[in-house]
Amino acid sequence: MIFEPVPVFLAAEFRVKFAELPWERAGARTLRHDVFCQEQGLFETDDGDAIDACAIPIVAVAAVAGVPDEIVGTVRIHTPEPGVWWGSRLAVANPYRRAGVLGQELIRVAVRSANAMGCERFFAHVQSQNAALFHRLDWTTLAEVQLHGRAHHLMQADLMAYPPLHTPYAGIAARLGTRQVA
Repeated sequence: MIFEPVPVFLAAEFRVKFAELPWERAGARTLRHDVFCQEQGLFETDDGDAIDACAIPIVAVAAVAGVPDEIVGTVRIHTPEPGVWWGSRLAVANPYRRAGVLGQELIRVAVRSANAMGCERFFAHVQSQNAALFHRLDWTTLAEVQLHGRAHHLMQADLMAYPPLHTPYAGIAARLGTRQVA
């Protein structure tokens, strides 16, 4: 007898927004740990750093039947000086990466929110394998650097491509087509 794998259905509705509830913040930290420590091995036990104390976490919240269910994406933004913003720790849960929407929407909410808060320049260190995504989203590579033993691109967003988002706690809705993973 041959057994077929049972399909896993993924949520198709998301809200990408500033994390405001404790479970959202905890879910973002758990996802970061899963991606940067366990999966990629960039950090041994914890990817947290001093930036977490001043950063604004942004999350992609999956909804089932319209009810928030789990954190499936995250990024954080911070401003080390007036007008200058940085994004970092972009992570999407593995089953949702192939959908190709959540990473883009996290980036958009990050830059648009910063733009609404007086951003004049927005930067990120992006792992080299992800630079093409950022280029498609109107980012420019300024330099190639090594961070945490991996090749990265120092990139800058074209703020003209990111109109201000004045409601970051409400965020934006994102929707995927019906997805199925074996």
